Amino acid sequence: MTIITIFISSLLLHGCSFLPAPDDDTKNWTARKIYTEAKKSLTEGDYENAIQYYELLETRYPFGRFAKQGQVEIAYAYYKFDEPESAIAAADRFIKLHPNHPHVDYAYYLKGLIYFSRDIGFLGRLFQQDTSSRDPSSARQAFNEFSTLIKKFPKSKYASEARLRALYLRNNLAQHEVHVASYYMKRKAYIAAVNRCKYVVENFDQSLAMPEALIIMATAYDKLGLTQLASDARRVLKTSFPNYTKPKSKRSWWNPF
Repeated sequence: MTIITIFISSLLLHGCSFLPAPDDDTKNWTARKIYTEAKKSLTEGDYENAIQYYELLETRYPFGRFAKQGQVEIAYAYYKFDEPESAIAAADRFIKLHPNHPHVDYAYYLKGLIYFSRDIGFLGRLFQQDTSSRDPSSARQAFNEFSTLIKKFPKSKYASEARLRALYLRNNLAQHEVHVASYYMKRKAYIAAVNRCKYVVENFDQSLAMPEALIIMATAYDKLGLTQLASDARRVLKTSFPNYTKPKSKRSWWNPF
């Protein structure tokens, strides 16, 4: 990527809304001064001003070390300012431009966190809704970002939390498949129910949704007259989960978030 291309992409990302006027008080500021003000606003929770300063820094000094650091910090500012799409775009841009930067692991972590927050949602946190029953697209994206972080940067300081969140998401995704399988059972779409449960068995074999998937699978096979397959599913359930009892609550696994 040429310098001109990077500069143009920067303008496209940020637009011209914060270009300084000719009599702007910041017109003689150095890159260090602009970055310092941006960082100060970020630390104080003034995310709107932080974003303005970071964008100004990128416009005036797009190639210095302060601009490079600002490119990842503005992603966090966007996230805290409740502009997730801009935050993801900024993080993606940072990863693309600086794949070997010491803080690139944070960009992956932040992307995962943004998608994760979408999956949980405000109402989900407030009322402890079962997020596994909702559209899993954000959960899948968050899981992919955390998995990438863990794979590429296993010693990252964000890796341990990424593993915890990925485990939660893995259970969530498996539970979603069980929800769908249960729906198919009510509609007497037994083959579709079996396929959903097989997906859980093949892709989420250690998830907390596994026993439920095996129970539905066995029941669906019975309905289809496939008694041997039903027996096999029950045998796996008994062997792998000998003490399993169906939970009274719809929430069958712990939510640490």
